[in-house]
Amino acid sequence: MFLLYPLETAKTLNNLPARCSLVCFGCFLRHQNIGPIAPLLSGIIRIMARSVHLLVVLLCLASGFPAVSGSSTDESAPNPPGQLVDVGGYRLHLHVLGEGSPTVVLLPGAGDFSFDWVLVQSEVAKTVRTVSYDRAGSAWSDPGPTPRSMKQEAHELRLALANSGLRPPYVLVGHSVGGLVARVYARNYPTEVAGVVLVDATHENTVLSINGKLARVRELAQERAVPDVQTLRTSPPKPPTKEDLEQVDFNRQMFGPPKIESPFSQLPAELQRVRLWFLNHPKLSAAADDYWSEELRDLHRSRQSHPRELGDRPLISIAGAKEWDAQGTDEEQRRVRAEKKTQKEDLAALSSRGRFIAVPQAGHHLQLDAPTAVIAAIRDVVTAVKAGSK
Repeated sequence: MFLLYPLETAKTLNNLPARCSLVCFGCFLRHQNIGPIAPLLSGIIRIMARSVHLLVVLLCLASGFPAVSGSSTDESAPNPPGQLVDVGGYRLHLHVLGEGSPTVVLLPGAGDFSFDWVLVQSEVAKTVRTVSYDRAGSAWSDPGPTPRSMKQEAHELRLALANSGLRPPYVLVGHSVGGLVARVYARNYPTEVAGVVLVDATHENTVLSINGKLARVRELAQERAVPDVQTLRTSPPKPPTKEDLEQVDFNRQMFGPPKIESPFSQLPAELQRVRLWFLNHPKLSAAADDYWSEELRDLHRSRQSHPRELGDRPLISIAGAKEWDAQGTDEEQRRVRAEKKTQKEDLAALSSRGRFIAVPQAGHHLQLDAPTAVIAAIRDVVTAVKAGSK
């Protein structure tokens, strides 16, 4: 079956680092770093069996092609701005700026990097401690155990924060898929999370187009449990197969080298070069099983019985109001856009103290399109957290 189009982060897709182990979830393709898939030609994307596994057809190249371009193959690897923190024989890159509690943790979207938060982090860090990070297998972070579930990522983030001496309480700021990871973190470690900001976050009831028909990702789930957290000993990442490498090479030949275009052209020139370097030097590993649809199913089921999953924590759901291209007929596009808007608003109902903000003319990457709006939302939640702790 063919995955045609992620309905929610269409523009993001062109910024996914190439990997051999990519798994598609509704509108995302996910590997070490839960990442979205680009709107590739329907015939180009192959999904492995029922798990909706995307065998990298994706893209080395939809990899981020969003105009700095080039191979950067002769340049040495950029130095990490932060620290590499051991989380069990492999390391995650954490970049800490500022001082003061609560610590604001910036969770990246699919295919994004820690430095994609720079316009937001540099300002928020003037008044409070902030930390951005690269999920396992992304940028400076080492590949981690498989499968790459949201449960796994939340666990690794928690270890990295603790091992770097960053103690709760945390305000979690999750973009896109990072918003789902933030919710999983708050569910699994509720005493550590004081507030949440969801930046154009993915909804647990998200829809995508498969074989030209709209489908809810959670409905693709099998009646099986999401595996427990894994270690390098129990389930290490495996090297890419010959077929994986051939597919990556095919993608490069078809789509050309990665580029930097909007919204990543908003990054400082030096970080555009860093981003381009990592898009050209992905950490490859073999495809692993995918539990994305099962995780969305579990979040959906849990919310049916506990609609206020964030209790009374301060919460802001902020989303771009700019229309994006969708797949399907005109009627289907209208319906999907309307549903996505409703879903962004609905995320504010996760807390009794939640509110929704729509940002005109901003797209999916608000931290680049409208950083001042995201900064203001984070500061509002931080202020509410501080007021509640007095």
